[in-house]
Amino acid sequence: MRYRIGTRGSKLALAQAGLVRQKLTERYPMHLFELVVIATSGDRFSHVPMKDIGEKGIFIKEIEERLLDGSVDFAVHSMKDMPSALPAGLVLAKPWKREDPRDVLVLREKRSLASLPSRARIATGSLRRKHQLLHIRPDLQVVDIRGNVETRIRKMREQELDGIVLAAAGLKRLHLDAEITQYLDYGEMIPAPAQGVLAIEAAKERGDVIGLVERLADEKTAHEVSAERHFLSLMGGGCHLPVGAVGEKTGNCLCLKTMYGDEDGGNVVFAQTQGTDPIVVAECAAEDIRAKWSKQAGNR
Repeated sequence: MRYRIGTRGSKLALAQAGLVRQKLTERYPMHLFELVVIATSGDRFSHVPMKDIGEKGIFIKEIEERLLDGSVDFAVHSMKDMPSALPAGLVLAKPWKREDPRDVLVLREKRSLASLPSRARIATGSLRRKHQLLHIRPDLQVVDIRGNVETRIRKMREQELDGIVLAAAGLKRLHLDAEITQYLDYGEMIPAPAQGVLAIEAAKERGDVIGLVERLADEKTAHEVSAERHFLSLMGGGCHLPVGAVGEKTGNCLCLKTMYGDEDGGNVVFAQTQGTDPIVVAECAAEDIRAKWSKQAGNR
């Protein structure tokens, strides 16, 4: 049988969809898996700052329309780009094992965040990353940047910026590991919910597709992502909010590290919760974040 995989046309999106096609082809050599490239709003507005676009799911809307009309059988996205609520009739398959969820620094000359001079210019298109950079180093100048991974690295060098923050997963999937200067641990920067995870989306009625995909699912990743995305939902549900969440499951215990910030970056709070049920852990984290946020607001 032939299955059509919807994907954006960026190098990273094609690398991710190609990885899914490769793994499915290896598992199911009797089937044919074909990539179908679909342009999205996020691609068309590639020079507009993310915070100014305002629309949730700008990298997936047109692809989801193709899923609903049946012109593609399933789609591959970056899970961190997915809003917490999906359109009626669509579902996500249980996730596969995630790639490295950490954020990283790609620096033009220096070798670490600590070695950057005062007022060094660091680029990111993410409010979440901006908040946490300024929490660690309020002396930095954080400038906005858009474009795909390679475009951002090129702009950093052409504009003589001091560095850029990117996701380790994207660099690794593009075989650009050598560009990484410093991995940022969770004490320095909490990743976006579900960072490093591929989202495989299909119509709810396509049980055949979901069944094929979920035979490669990873239960540890599923537990972590469940907590991270439920926390995102409780904090507002958008994929561009200044929200961070990363789960680490060890045995039966799930530890969830979270952060939340305001729009201008002047206020940021952190929480860490743990337990066995991902939903309960996420709810406790949201409650803790709100309590800390309220306390900070009262002290201002």
